Amino acid sequence: MDFELQHTDTNSCARAGKITTDHGTIDTPIFMPVGTLGSVKAVHIHELKEDIKAQIILGNTYHLYLRPGLEILKQAGGLHKFNGWDRPILTDSGGFQVFSLSGIRKLKEEGVHFRSHIDGSKHLFTPENVVDTERIIGADIMMALDECTPGDADYSYAKKSLALTQRWLERGWKHYLETEGLYGYKQAYFPIVQGCVYPDLRIEAAKHVAALGADGNAIGGLAVGEPTEKMYEMIEIVNDILPKDKPRYLMGVGTPANILEGIERGVDMFDCVMPTRNGRNGMLFTSNGIMNMRNKKWADDFSPIDENGTSYVDKVYSKAYLRHLFISDEILAMQIASIHNLAFYVWLSQEARRHILTGTFKSWKDEMLQRVTTRL
Repeated sequence: MDFELQHTDTNSCARAGKITTDHGTIDTPIFMPVGTLGSVKAVHIHELKEDIKAQIILGNTYHLYLRPGLEILKQAGGLHKFNGWDRPILTDSGGFQVFSLSGIRKLKEEGVHFRSHIDGSKHLFTPENVVDTERIIGADIMMALDECTPGDADYSYAKKSLALTQRWLERGWKHYLETEGLYGYKQAYFPIVQGCVYPDLRIEAAKHVAALGADGNAIGGLAVGEPTEKMYEMIEIVNDILPKDKPRYLMGVGTPANILEGIERGVDMFDCVMPTRNGRNGMLFTSNGIMNMRNKKWADDFSPIDENGTSYVDKVYSKAYLRHLFISDEILAMQIASIHNLAFYVWLSQEARRHILTGTFKSWKDEMLQRVTTRL
């Protein structure tokens, strides 16, 4: 994997770059739709490509490991062949999902023992076998196994957690260097900076990660219960240390406002389930603000969903029609909302990129921030 830093904004830390993988290029900053089980919920691949204009999607190691399972994925030739997506894929390590199963998992030095949420069967994730699992899935970008510390963790717990994450990282990194991909293309491996909301721990973690010289680096353990201001503070601290010539991935964040603030602080890659999850529940993110499509006010509004939208659903369907679908519990409502929200998130990141390249990012971002946080 290669990364070219093309331009840095003169009034902020916002960056425009290009990631090149064996499955294609990615223009940064970029938002990556989440395809937990190899499928972005309610969205076809041709819509992801042609309408949403997604350049990369995510898969979830924990869920894919359990279903369809590694044997099926290996027989298929990896996730690209299995789901038909021929552009880049990133997989998380499964750590966040495992650690959210607090009642049915145990952390140990060797790794994390857990029970499947599907049938209760016992499993073990180690730094090494997670690399092997991501090799079988065939992601272009693989994430290291870490512990995602809760945002309200006390200092003592966060320090112990970070130490374990760092020991796991050393093992995972070694195993990554000693192994190769299975399908004839290269796979990158991103370490993850943890440390909760404690500046000294984040600094220690960022220095440890930066020293490895990986193809890219991730920032984890944010948007997990800590105040928003703390999240932004941690991003700034970490990005002061992480290499400028490598992409930076902020994991699981977040709202359009979070993305704009993250870009301003030097983040290149984002993912979040919010566009699809909130969309399925009737919340639309638009260039003018946030809409609850179940509200009565949209019942006789026959204007486009988003007159500035880039998706075909914005042009074809009206607010009144989409509200009708939601009120009637029609499945099409969830599909339209998911397509719109994902297209908006991708557009927002690419519009930020355009303004970074033209030198107008800061003024555009300040104006856009007001718009995307407005409740319509």
